[in-house]
Amino acid sequence: MLILICKYNNVCQQCDSDGSDPSAKWISFRSDVLNTSKTLAVLNPLKQADHTIMQDTDLAGPLVFCLAFGGSLMLAGKLQFGYIYGIGVVGCLAVYALLNLMSMTGVSAGITVSVLGYCLLPMVILSFSSILLSLQGIIGIVLVCVAVVWCSLSASKLFVSALEMDQQQLLVAYPCALVYGVFALLTVF
Repeated sequence: MLILICKYNNVCQQCDSDGSDPSAKWISFRSDVLNTSKTLAVLNPLKQADHTIMQDTDLAGPLVFCLAFGGSLMLAGKLQFGYIYGIGVVGCLAVYALLNLMSMTGVSAGITVSVLGYCLLPMVILSFSSILLSLQGIIGIVLVCVAVVWCSLSASKLFVSALEMDQQQLLVAYPCALVYGVFALLTVF
């Protein structure tokens, strides 16, 4: 392979004979960053979740949803990135502690962060809708309540199916609703 020195914007670098950067061959974008089975489980909170989707402690999806949530709040004129990550960490630690006390098998911190992050998707949808309409009226209150219930039902469904906690979904949904309620307050105010 013939290596040439190419000059691009007055910067010298090694290039292949066709003028392309050799490191560009190793850079690729993974389109499967978001776990679609978890995302679809969140979008349909009434469908029974498969417990095998919880074996993957995917943290890229929650990071994308947190950044989308912060970005949509920023578009609405609220710069809240520090609060989002602070409330997220405290909420994940609290839910992690509660789930380890409630379940017989225990849960890892990665699964807790993954589930709570993926279930932030309805809150991201709510925050994008706050760009177009005010959430401080009756319609806003209804939308906020729907988003909080949607997030908490999705998270509790995934936790209950993963930890085999039969008949305890409402007990798990309550602390999840508190966490997502704080995120809803960030969205409204």
